[in-house]
Amino acid sequence: MTVPLAVPTVRSASAPAVQLITAEDAPLLLRDLFTGGDPGPIVAALAQVPELCLATLPFIGAALGPSWVPIRLKEIAILRTSALLGCRYCVDAHTVVAYDVGFDADQLGTLRAESTNAASFRDPTEAAVLRWVDQVAGRTGPLERAAATELGRFLPDHAIVELTVTVGATMFLNRFATALRLPSSAETLAKLAALGMDRWNAGGDAS
Repeated sequence: MTVPLAVPTVRSASAPAVQLITAEDAPLLLRDLFTGGDPGPIVAALAQVPELCLATLPFIGAALGPSWVPIRLKEIAILRTSALLGCRYCVDAHTVVAYDVGFDADQLGTLRAESTNAASFRDPTEAAVLRWVDQVAGRTGPLERAAATELGRFLPDHAIVELTVTVGATMFLNRFATALRLPSSAETLAKLAALGMDRWNAGGDAS
């Protein structure tokens, strides 16, 4: 006997491309991720495949979470990469985080690729990290040797490796969130509106 495939749910153009798992529907392996409330759309989408979810989240946590590398440097890597790849979800979320860790309006505009005023980054280490991210996330093929040489004047090798992994992990999340049309939370959108930064557009953002 042939078992018919389930008919996919028809969604509007603005809805997520896949069903976001709720606490009521969470697989047994992932129930603890939902005990504190809504875990966010990245987890809710990954929960469609519990094995992938369990393997992915620790890596993302290590790549983007607190570490020896100062959080300001990580936020430069995450927000700038997200803007270069045109990920509205990640730009929204990390604009708020970057503001909370002390970046001013000029610096946020630069990180969001809305401004070319890189001079707003007066700290030489932060400026070097910004140029490194532009090389890693903003182009293909080999990087200019001078970029690594410059960054090496300010950071040890293990920090350069970690920041490069942060950029790579962010690129993965950018494409994941954009492809699946993951929505920004109402709380994030309200904070962006309060900052006057709710009009970011990737240029051809297909929402």
